[in-house]
Amino acid sequence: MLEKFRAAKRPEIEKLMALAESGGLPPPLAAPRPSFSGAILARAVSGKRAAVIAEYKRASPSKGDINLGLSPADVARVYADNGAACISVLTEEAYFKGSLDYLDEIAKAAPGMPLLRKDFLVHPLQVAQTAAHPAAALLLIVRMLDDTALADMLRVTYDLGLEAVVEVFDEKDLDRAEVHGAHIIQVNNRDLDTLAVDLGVSERLATRKRPGRIWISASGISHPDQAARMAQLGFDAVLVGTSIMAGADPGRTLAGLVQAQAHKEGA
Repeated sequence: MLEKFRAAKRPEIEKLMALAESGGLPPPLAAPRPSFSGAILARAVSGKRAAVIAEYKRASPSKGDINLGLSPADVARVYADNGAACISVLTEEAYFKGSLDYLDEIAKAAPGMPLLRKDFLVHPLQVAQTAAHPAAALLLIVRMLDDTALADMLRVTYDLGLEAVVEVFDEKDLDRAEVHGAHIIQVNNRDLDTLAVDLGVSERLATRKRPGRIWISASGISHPDQAARMAQLGFDAVLVGTSIMAGADPGRTLAGLVQAQAHKEGA
């Protein structure tokens, strides 16, 4: 799947290279960006409650179309009103029906909310492209980058004032992320070959969490008990997309994930 995603990004990268050569690449936004990591830490309670990163996700290879009638602005307001710490925005077009424009629409509808650009980024010009939009952070997938590329992408990300969420699938990925000094680690519970989900991946890797790192568990989380379990394992946040977006009332689903954890914490 990752190679399919990489191939789908080639036209975008070629266009960015042409823009850069002609001097037409948009500059980074001058406005300050909200802190993605700060928002997570403000909502998380160590060992007890995980912050919820709610995702605007219109489609996926595993689920097909997901509630296409929900606009980015409407979802942003619902997420902001129901306890999301941050919003993840799928911008990949071919497989997830996303758009970079969604970052702008969501930022306008939910001012001050930190946004994560979730896409398949393999070239520094894609980082520069992200910086021209109101994202606070971007996703880097370790398996899509060799060591030189990963180091370069992290450097450019930090230089442009963005945070990097570095995604891993197993111990080998984690080792590489740690070598390059990743501050935010996202553990993906989905096997991209079979598309099956196993929360045991987060269970296993959680024992490797180092002090001073922010950890996120992603994929397969749909119930408050699962989010609470990730918090008990040491995860600071959970990223939830399909189970929120696919329901009849996304706000209620999100609020249930947030409030049930808070209730357990106070019990």
